Amino acid sequence: MARATGTTRRHLPPTSFLRVFEPLRAFDDDDQLLIAGQRGLPRAEFEERAAAEALGRITRPVSDPFPHQAPERFRVLHYPGADGRTTAYFCPDQLALRATLAAEQLDGSMRPQLLELLIPDVAREANAGRIGHEDFAEGLASLHTRSATWGVPFGWFVVLREDDHCEIDEDLDGINSVRLSAPAVQVLERVRYAAASLAVNAPELDMLDELTALSEWLQLFHPESVVELDYGRVADLVWPDDSPHDIRLGIESLAEGDMLGAAASYRRLASRWLRIRQLARAS
Repeated sequence: MARATGTTRRHLPPTSFLRVFEPLRAFDDDDQLLIAGQRGLPRAEFEERAAAEALGRITRPVSDPFPHQAPERFRVLHYPGADGRTTAYFCPDQLALRATLAAEQLDGSMRPQLLELLIPDVAREANAGRIGHEDFAEGLASLHTRSATWGVPFGWFVVLREDDHCEIDEDLDGINSVRLSAPAVQVLERVRYAAASLAVNAPELDMLDELTALSEWLQLFHPESVVELDYGRVADLVWPDDSPHDIRLGIESLAEGDMLGAAASYRRLASRWLRIRQLARAS
């Protein structure tokens, strides 16, 4: 269990992440050199620094929320093997790519005047010049991190379970994050089973498309990777969380034709996250 100060993280919207950590040999020589120079940084300190930099970009006098050129950074996950020894796995931050993708997703979802206020055209053009179209397209094909604000997508609870390897990052003010992790091979089996069950018993559910997309995404990475669900500060609102159990029970109920059981699982799941959705609207 890691203990560190998460003061800065508490000034940002609660965000959860689904990440793929790959073994060192999955990276090229240049990335391996960068990883070697960053191995000593504890995970909690990495997250606090990242949050401080994000807050700095949002509040700096020049209206440019994009990160400027900087060496790639890597999160490290120490995952325990069957023999009890831990192995290090690595996830590139890909901050510039993720920031660009987030800006594009905002385009069309809000009024142009508000978008220009938050992300001026001149800042977007400068960022596009720094990244380049080809680098952006190539990076999207190997994006290691997915994120969600004010909640956790229900499909992610198929990926990780409550009895998976768990790390809790907390301090005297509360929980900064809970991180569940499992081998990618095991995760893919879960996703494929759940998708197959839904395809037969409830093909109309949106979760089927979500699980299909997750399966395709996970197959892009090294087969010996580890997948992590990082609740972020959302954990302080819901942990301990029975959502993975409810999702699994709901899918099993559908497979057995138990519609009442499936409905009861969904009601528990929806009611648990209703308060957080209300907080999101209030913010």
